[in-house]
Amino acid sequence: MSTFAELLLNGISMGSVYALIALGFVVIFRATEVVNFAHASLLLAGGYVTASLHDDIGFWPALGAGIAGAALVGAAVEFLVMRRARGGDHSVLAIVTIGVDILLTTELTRRLGTDVLALGDPWGDAVLTLGPISLAHTRIAAFVAAALLITAFLLAFRYTSWGVAMRAAAESTETAALMGVRLGRVSLGAWAVAGGLAAVAALFLTVFPTPGLERATSLAALKAFPAAILGGLDSTTGALVGGLVVGVTESLATGYQSDLAFMGRGLGDLAPYLVMVVILLVRPSGLFGTKELARV
Repeated sequence: MSTFAELLLNGISMGSVYALIALGFVVIFRATEVVNFAHASLLLAGGYVTASLHDDIGFWPALGAGIAGAALVGAAVEFLVMRRARGGDHSVLAIVTIGVDILLTTELTRRLGTDVLALGDPWGDAVLTLGPISLAHTRIAAFVAAALLITAFLLAFRYTSWGVAMRAAAESTETAALMGVRLGRVSLGAWAVAGGLAAVAALFLTVFPTPGLERATSLAALKAFPAAILGGLDSTTGALVGGLVVGVTESLATGYQSDLAFMGRGLGDLAPYLVMVVILLVRPSGLFGTKELARV
């Protein structure tokens, strides 16, 4: 029972980090109706800036620089690439983001090489022990940080003018534009917010018990993609629930890998995608996604 509780708590912690990444997918999709496949490179960019600067300016300023850097990269992608193609087919724009991701990731991995960079976090390898349950301080910090950021985002999404503009654009871009909503500003803000959230997620994906930032870190964004899809790409609530589902599923499947040896190795990496497929078979729009009706 203690093993299950420990795996569950670790899964919830990692799920909250996946929720941050999934929220980035949802924010951009709601603002532009484009699936952003360049999210992995935004995550890697934020982590790289933090890892490069923490020795010189300290951890917290470096983290702030990493968040700002990833937000700036996201805003630059929107302004220099996506805005030039606005009005095009959304499927084509999604493919454009794949090209952007390849360019950015190639450059960042060239800079990283074979190095594994530490981010200089203050938690180190400290572990909290509660009876038979052990939980790394980094996992606790990840959950607290994700909860605060998600709460702040939801409040801003509901009560600020930017949030109102984004919700209006999500309902109908044409109507929102006619009512005076500056769609370019909404889209720019969405990409910047997604980049900032990805930078925070990069921190908690590369601290203990993982060795640090490396070339494969960006692949974590692929684990968050099922979270966004199974929750519903147009639902902020779905991103939160989807992140927790993916985190807990991955943690339990990995923890009980030895008991499930008959299903093959690497079940923890595969399990989130299996859950996504099962849920989409039942609810094609995701758990909280909006169903669209079309007259033909």
